[in-house]
Amino acid sequence: MAADDSAQPGGDAAVADGASGIGLLGLAGLAGVAGALRLRDARARRRAGRPAATESEPGTAEPRTPGTPGSAAPGRPGPGQPGTGPARTAGGPALSARGLAAGYGNAPVVRGLDLDVHPGEVVTLLGPNGAGKTTTLLALAGALVPMAGEVRFAGLPAGAPLHERARRGLSLVPAERSVVMSLTVRDNLRVGRCDPGHALAVFPELAEHLDRRAGLLSGGQQQMVALARALARRPTVLLADELSLGLAPQVVRRLLGAVREAADGGLAVVLVEQHVRSALAIADRVHVLRHGACAWSGTAEQAAADRDHLLGAYLPLG
Repeated sequence: MAADDSAQPGGDAAVADGASGIGLLGLAGLAGVAGALRLRDARARRRAGRPAATESEPGTAEPRTPGTPGSAAPGRPGPGQPGTGPARTAGGPALSARGLAAGYGNAPVVRGLDLDVHPGEVVTLLGPNGAGKTTTLLALAGALVPMAGEVRFAGLPAGAPLHERARRGLSLVPAERSVVMSLTVRDNLRVGRCDPGHALAVFPELAEHLDRRAGLLSGGQQQMVALARALARRPTVLLADELSLGLAPQVVRRLLGAVREAADGGLAVVLVEQHVRSALAIADRVHVLRHGACAWSGTAEQAAADRDHLLGAYLPLG
């Protein structure tokens, strides 16, 4: 993949400057900003000839062996079929919303939304631009305070801010490239305080780029870094917004295959995606949003078969 021209100046200061927004690092990065600052200080001490403070490498868990991206785990229906994974028999949803209303200022964008996602399944949010998909993710993540309704995370009311939810097992990959362009791939993983071995198990092709600045990677490689960092934190819930944005089809299949594989391992996933066919290929259930409300819900199989309903949700009312 060819490198792009998205490198950004600013050095280590970019880490501190970006700590105030979810766009730069996502939830995983925000939870690890302190680690990035310690890394910056250690480098400064080394340049000054002083010993660096000791810091253990984040994550020592054994990396899992990756399977074929997008393939079904033993005992699980193939992609696009309703899931019966561990979550369905182990209890309630990992993340849920009831009567959710969220927006900006005094203007609600999403109203009356009910949603459940269980461990082991992918719930996909579809809909035209402006339907409220990203707003829904931000409200589920805690970046937006609900105007009405309730979000529950791990069975408890989710009133904590987004960085606290990150520590408790929630990861967000936003639509924009959530990597620190001036840091290497290795340091981007350290910023997220994740298990590098697990990250490379998800995307082994990143191994040859560990010491390369993220800003010199292609857009697809940058998105792999962002997703690998989120998954390598071993979250219980992943919120992913437009992973495919601006990427080649083969890269999209690679990213979505990794999401499906993680869900087969027990992760609960809420995925926002514009590529309907690609989304349905890995989804268990689908909600189609229109004008901030749920216009259609069902399994991925039903969505693929009921194209008239999907088309009606995307087209304006006559």
